[in-house]
Amino acid sequence: MKKHLLAGVLVNLLLLLDLHGHAQDRPIAFKGALIYPVTGPAIEKGILIVQKGRILAVGDATTSIPSDAEVVDATGKVIIPGIVDTHSHIGGPEGGDNSNALNPEVRVLDAVNPSSNSFKKALAGGITTANIMPGSGHLMSGQTIYLKMRQSVDIEGMLEVNEKGVYGGMKMANGTNSMRGTNGFPGTRAKSAAMDRELFVKAVEYKKKMDSAIAKKDSTKMPERDLRMESLVEVLEGRRIVHFHTHKLNDILTVLRLKKEFGFRVVLHHVSEAWKVIDAIAAAGVPCSIINIDAPGGKLEAMNFSPKNGALLEKAGVPVAIHTDDPITDSRFLMRSAALSVREGMSRQKALEALTIAGARMLDLGSRIGSLEKGKDADFVILTGDPFSVYTHVEQTWVEGLKRYDRSIPSDKTFAVGGYKVYTPEGAQEDDDKDYEWSDER
Repeated sequence: MKKHLLAGVLVNLLLLLDLHGHAQDRPIAFKGALIYPVTGPAIEKGILIVQKGRILAVGDATTSIPSDAEVVDATGKVIIPGIVDTHSHIGGPEGGDNSNALNPEVRVLDAVNPSSNSFKKALAGGITTANIMPGSGHLMSGQTIYLKMRQSVDIEGMLEVNEKGVYGGMKMANGTNSMRGTNGFPGTRAKSAAMDRELFVKAVEYKKKMDSAIAKKDSTKMPERDLRMESLVEVLEGRRIVHFHTHKLNDILTVLRLKKEFGFRVVLHHVSEAWKVIDAIAAAGVPCSIINIDAPGGKLEAMNFSPKNGALLEKAGVPVAIHTDDPITDSRFLMRSAALSVREGMSRQKALEALTIAGARMLDLGSRIGSLEKGKDADFVILTGDPFSVYTHVEQTWVEGLKRYDRSIPSDKTFAVGGYKVYTPEGAQEDDDKDYEWSDER
């Protein structure tokens, strides 16, 4: 249904890959680091070789390095896969407006600014891929986009088309955010769920008409084009994943009920009260993308949040990712969020997965990103130390074999240590005009 858009996206991606190939024909070998492939055991004094935007090899000190490779001494450093943020609002996204509580036709693609300095903030935190969401003030606020932190003059050059052939998910929400009781918005939880059901019932009927026309090879029987229904058909077919903002146990159970009724794929986001309904989540076989908060405040429905959610979900066998919901958690501090889960009992291995491969799989991108394996995208982060130490810095962030962030460059370091002003166009310009002298004293 979005053939023209997807064709344009694919052309942009192919052109970008071609450019990357020309920019990095010569292999680069990073030698001597402690490497965490994530899908395999840690490698002491490892070697990572990248070329033409892909990982050429990853292994121990005996790994053969091409004779023409540029060798980078990474002794004493730690290399992990590029971090995947499964829930972010960087780039200035917008969703549905106050005219409707349900907006499946709205594309955040049409709102995100590819030149936003907030992408530099994400790179400073080691984030290489993000699921950019519209807000949660609607039952359905629109289509998300999966973005790679490439440098691009247009948003298409940053898009990631997943293995299902779509470039994002569908953002839904329940609980207090969307309960306004005015302008067609629900005033209760029961009405919220009823409105969701009503729209999905229409989508099911629309899909039946489409399927029938296709089966009969009779284009005259196709239903009139409806942008709202088209995106929901992708949801019903399992190609577009629902990313569902939900906190309280009754809201979580409502999401699981809707999933069962309509058969869509879903990732539960936030799930502050996951610890109360662990068994139901595990039985439903749905993954969770959690957020860690460590300060009072926020919304009442998150008051029973438990920092043990990650550990408890891991114990129950539920796939877990950890996200920022930036600006709720600053993109620079996503590794710290994972460290908080480790402190509360989550294993280091699963916490690393929660930052990388688990999130990649939740976006249907696990075949290309999320781990350091031969043939995958050369997205990786060079750290000064342990990923879960408060003293560790992101030293470099690489996207498809190109260095996109380097802390040794003053203008880049600004985005790691500067205040929020540096993320405004005016602040960034001021910083570009200054010659900083930085201190790493604590």
